[in-house]
Amino acid sequence: MNKLAVISAFLGGVKNRYIQYKPDRTLEEKFAVAAQIERLDGLEVCYPADFGDVGLLKKLLADHGFGVSAVNVRSRRTGRWLKGAFSSPNADERAEVVDDFKRAMDLAAEIGAPRLTTCPLNDGHDYVFEMNYLDAYRYAEETFAAICEHNRDFRICIEYKWNDPRTRCLLASAGETAAFCQAVGADNLGVTLDIGHALLVGERPAQSVALLHRTGRLFYVHLNDNDRHWDWDMLPGAFHLWEFVEFLYYLKEVGYTDDWYAYDVMSKEFDTVETFSVVTHLTRKLEALADRIDRRQMAAMMAERNPVRAIRYLYDTVLS
Repeated sequence: MNKLAVISAFLGGVKNRYIQYKPDRTLEEKFAVAAQIERLDGLEVCYPADFGDVGLLKKLLADHGFGVSAVNVRSRRTGRWLKGAFSSPNADERAEVVDDFKRAMDLAAEIGAPRLTTCPLNDGHDYVFEMNYLDAYRYAEETFAAICEHNRDFRICIEYKWNDPRTRCLLASAGETAAFCQAVGADNLGVTLDIGHALLVGERPAQSVALLHRTGRLFYVHLNDNDRHWDWDMLPGAFHLWEFVEFLYYLKEVGYTDDWYAYDVMSKEFDTVETFSVVTHLTRKLEALADRIDRRQMAAMMAERNPVRAIRYLYDTVLS
């Protein structure tokens, strides 16, 4: 069974571009909140925010018995790398990014994290004729290749997203990101599949699981939900119950069963502990729904390509 983690940033100062819903919290305060969340096994900690005192971070993890699902390296920084991190046209900036990721990788290994994950949100463009796409891909490939070379035994995960803060991010879909990883050619470079980002870009998330598995790039999973119009970071299954059931069904089918799920869910004005306790509860409920499906029967129905029978089976079995 996959373990459950929360991205630490969602335990602190929760805000959007208009409202700050929760106060900023210290690292100790975020751990105190996490300790009250039911069924939580660990955290996805953020670099550099959570690494001001590495000794304290290690102590808090040990005191609370928490594992680390990943280290989330924030590649967008206020006042730095404003034209992109990995794809910056400035070679000195790209070198800074590589050095920063090497340091993050070493610290991640020190605290027992199995991987780094990063979402290149500011690598992209807003307007036509703004970016030289050929150069941008080449620069990004070279940057990630240098990062991966630092420790071939450590996994680096790219979390793709369609937009925000750019109107179009450089790596927006499962297919684009898998192709990019193949172009880089590093075996330790893969993908963080955020189901909300898959929904936002118009994917069928279970199909994305299959694609990334087939290319050997399915490294990590984030859970949340949205309305496909914006990345709202909502409760899993709140909008897309059947897509979640199929998603979890395929994750088990491809063997993603002894790893981690991490949550980026926005609690907004609601109680943080209650919100994430419901999130973990819903995850186990959704897994139980997916497990009601008889895999042999479903395989036979899919082989027939008769969705009428399959949908009736789902309603009669999963919702019985």
